[in-house]
Amino acid sequence: MRDLQAYRAIALEAVDEAAELFRTHIGAAPALFKGEGDFATEADLAIETLLRKRLTEATGIPVFGEEHGGDLNAEACWVLDPVDGTSNYSCGNPMCAILVALLIDGQPVVAVTDMPLLGHRMHAISGEPVVLDGDPLPALPQGVDPSTTAAQVGVATVGSDDRAAFPAEGRLAFVGELAATSLRPRMTGSVGVDLAFVASGVFQASVSFSPHVWDNAAGVLFGRCAGATVTDVYGQPWEMSSMGAVIGTNAAHATALATVQRCFESPDRQSASR
Repeated sequence: MRDLQAYRAIALEAVDEAAELFRTHIGAAPALFKGEGDFATEADLAIETLLRKRLTEATGIPVFGEEHGGDLNAEACWVLDPVDGTSNYSCGNPMCAILVALLIDGQPVVAVTDMPLLGHRMHAISGEPVVLDGDPLPALPQGVDPSTTAAQVGVATVGSDDRAAFPAEGRLAFVGELAATSLRPRMTGSVGVDLAFVASGVFQASVSFSPHVWDNAAGVLFGRCAGATVTDVYGQPWEMSSMGAVIGTNAAHATALATVQRCFESPDRQSASR
């Protein structure tokens, strides 16, 4: 039996160090260009190197990270994004985070999302409440009452990650259609922040179109621990190879997922149309 409490303690200690680097390098210029509109700063590279070293030395479990890749081991691996929302970070926008998750048998069981510029840290282990800034969070309500809540839903970004399956024009249409429902779309520029905001009750739901496990894994665990409905963007159970994630209260998740399905074809429907 793996000691999830011990793994969480190790992750929190490593993130303590990483957060210091994060704060020190705020506003860092691009140091590595990965594609059009996609880059890493010196902070991304330094933080991932630090986390990779600390986590591997302390646990012996392989690491799979955004900047340096690694072993995405289905049996057990750490997945991490050293600076989620790099574009925000490089210009001083506080909507950015350090994301760390431990996957066992392809599912997240330990997660830490640290938002140093917002002064918040969220963490969880499977089967226990999400902890925000040292306090356990209550389970999420399952209804949406527009008279008592803003009913916001995070959509992170319009023009990044998998543009082939989810092109920008489709995402813009999704935002427009979502605005016509009981939910109010909000764009932070950070998938990790969006997903964490669901568990803390800031957002009623969040939709990630990212195909990257390091973007989604922590938020998936937070959602499950908080009692949210969690699927991929096609409404299927989330797996480490899943495309994106839809996380929210039952009512908000249903509305968000239905809106995704109106704006984008599922792989099954795409195949049937050929």
